[in-house]
Amino acid sequence: MNNKLIFSGVQPTGEIHIGNYLGAISQFVNNQDKFESIYSIVDLHAITVWQDPKTIQSQIHHVLSVFIAAGLDCEKNIIFNQSSVPQHAELAWLLGCTARIGWLNRMTQFKDKAGKNRENASVGLYTYPVLMAADILLYKATHVPVGDDQKQHLELSRDIAHKFNTDYGLDFFPLPEPVMNNNTRIMSLRDGNKKMSKSDSSSYSRILMTDSNDDIRTKIKKSKTDSMKMPNDESSLIDRPEISNLLNIFSAVSGESKELVITKFAGREISEFKSDLTDILIDLIEPISSEIKKLIDDKGFLNKVLQDGANKAKSISAVTISEIHDLMGLKS
Repeated sequence: MNNKLIFSGVQPTGEIHIGNYLGAISQFVNNQDKFESIYSIVDLHAITVWQDPKTIQSQIHHVLSVFIAAGLDCEKNIIFNQSSVPQHAELAWLLGCTARIGWLNRMTQFKDKAGKNRENASVGLYTYPVLMAADILLYKATHVPVGDDQKQHLELSRDIAHKFNTDYGLDFFPLPEPVMNNNTRIMSLRDGNKKMSKSDSSSYSRILMTDSNDDIRTKIKKSKTDSMKMPNDESSLIDRPEISNLLNIFSAVSGESKELVITKFAGREISEFKSDLTDILIDLIEPISSEIKKLIDDKGFLNKVLQDGANKAKSISAVTISEIHDLMGLKS
């Protein structure tokens, strides 16, 4: 395989929104000509909190449809759902015997997700960073696309890989490097201090990649802002998180720097800016949404992509697991 290999995953929970697209999926598409790439729909991560068994398969198909509609080449990249490759779960156990409890105790995302009800959180939610490390290391990935909120998990993967290599006296796992997402994190349309989320109770907090043109217009029109005019410079955005977020979205979608967007709309009415933002969002989402709707009805095609991807992933992961068994003395 190529010396440069990317691994990343997306959970099949809720519908994919513009934050997921700009923060991850568009980066997958941009990187597919630079790296060999493996992308997993990580259903084992999804079930760390309860998921409806009746809908999880349709959610997997939804994520895959977005991948393909956005431009991810299912011939060039390996794409599969995580649970179809059992080596992920096996390596998570083996690496769980390498990882240290103190390392997991430092994981801030568990504290955030479990909240005050930590004692009732699942063990899987606590240990899922080890499964994430297993996802990456199973393919000896050299690079992982990450945002600011995922850096800690990649550092854990590197720590686990380094300890395993040290314990067994060879450089078995590469230490994966981050591929940083240049786009600013996209925040909720209802609260500029909260990350845009699939689980937010308000549907007006996010733009979905399946939204109609009318839905996009309504959501941008209703997005929270203030009564002031558009800022003249970035320093004027202090205490204006919602306007800053909309500017970030415009910049990420248009490809223009935030400074240029601020200059373009300086002193103008917010309604004018929202109108132009709506137009570029529709230009981006409309063709993707149309393709998603076609793909989602072709279950045979989607299942074939997943099966082909799983077969390729198994052929790689089986070799890794066999090598690890030899190293750990688990084979006679």
